Amino acid sequence: MSTHINAQEDAIAESVLLPGDPLRARFIAETFLKDAVCYNQVRGMYGYTGTYKGKRVSVQGTGMGQPSLSIYVNELFRFYNVQKAIRVGTCGAVREDTALRDVILAEGACSDSALNTQRFNGMHFAPIADFGLLHTAYQKASEMSLNTKVGLCVSSDNFYDDNENWKLWAEYGALGIEMEASELYTLAAKYNRKALAILTVSDHILLGGQTTAEERQTSFTKMIELALETVTAE
Repeated sequence: MSTHINAQEDAIAESVLLPGDPLRARFIAETFLKDAVCYNQVRGMYGYTGTYKGKRVSVQGTGMGQPSLSIYVNELFRFYNVQKAIRVGTCGAVREDTALRDVILAEGACSDSALNTQRFNGMHFAPIADFGLLHTAYQKASEMSLNTKVGLCVSSDNFYDDNENWKLWAEYGALGIEMEASELYTLAAKYNRKALAILTVSDHILLGGQTTAEERQTSFTKMIELALETVTAE
């Protein structure tokens, strides 16, 4: 049992989906998992374990931002033997060729966060997804006829970017801005685990337009289905 996850050691599956919103975790468990049991409610950060097509899967909320995600992923990897973790989240698009509700498979994650600057003593680490999970997700997305793009995301600590740094990230090929994937990929590298971020475009920073809070919480079902198909395929 860890500090922020009040669960017995065997209560969490080796494969976990990681939404930032704990209410999305509850929605995923109630909608997609069979016989789901809530194993955590500490600080309102819900976690559930059930089965998907006969395979054991957990879903754990992480909160917003890399420091919050870092707490939960560290504990999942260190104390609960989680081997595969897929972030299911949202991002803001910064390119004209990316539209609302598109699904992005983040092969790498840039960041403006100080976390890795501190961790690597000023050196620069390049956080990337697990290729096996990425390849599987791409194949599954093709089978599902999803409008999917593979490329870089940016994990930013600034939700309200007054300096419009997103323009520079877009110039260098980033598809979307989110807040967690870089730390997930870094911790997966540290603990020798597998990780992937699957993101749905919830708003368009360049062109304008956004989805509602209710849509972000409950309607991005294709992304969730893709993540479940991916994490249970290997």
